[in-house]
Amino acid sequence: MTPPGRREATPASIPAVARGDALDVSGLPSYGFGTRSVMWWGTVATCAIEGTAFGFMIVVYFYLRGLSQAWPAGGAAPDLGWGTLNLAIILLSAVPNWFADRAAIDHDLPVVRLTLVLGSLCGLALCAVRAMEFTVLNVRWDDSAYGSVIWMLMGLHTFNLVTDVVDTLVLTAVMFKQPLEGKRFVDIAENCGYWVFIIVTWIPIYAVVYWAPRF
Repeated sequence: MTPPGRREATPASIPAVARGDALDVSGLPSYGFGTRSVMWWGTVATCAIEGTAFGFMIVVYFYLRGLSQAWPAGGAAPDLGWGTLNLAIILLSAVPNWFADRAAIDHDLPVVRLTLVLGSLCGLALCAVRAMEFTVLNVRWDDSAYGSVIWMLMGLHTFNLVTDVVDTLVLTAVMFKQPLEGKRFVDIAENCGYWVFIIVTWIPIYAVVYWAPRF
């Protein structure tokens, strides 16, 4: 008998899991954005590692400067033109990157395609300008400690820049193919997040490479 005041459990009142019934999860997405994505955590870890490397190189730069009687050693400071143009383009690229991120989360395919094309053009322009930057550093990597640290800073950022531009170009091509998997929108969002890292790290590197030798 059921004790007074307690309702007898019926099949409808028992949770499906307790009854042994299978839950239908076919309607749930197989991917997620932000912290729900494994790729998000991988991107964050990559940014942390590479950001630490940039930080160490900047510390090394000022350590060597403190030991040197002449800085920059053996030559003039890098010309400002190409580096400043690079800074302007990379800041401008933040606009299509932001809209691409929002559109990816909203699954807005037309906007994703447009902003990826614009972002790819910005990335290609940055690679071309970066190639010109190396011609106006006014020092070789093997001339001095100053040359070594400058080329290392520029080289590390260039590696990140080129790899992400290639990734953006590939994702742009993928977004114009059919059928399109929903998880590709996650790829776009994570790529946008890494591009923010490219932008943010270039600002202090630009200041160290181009302006620190002038003070």
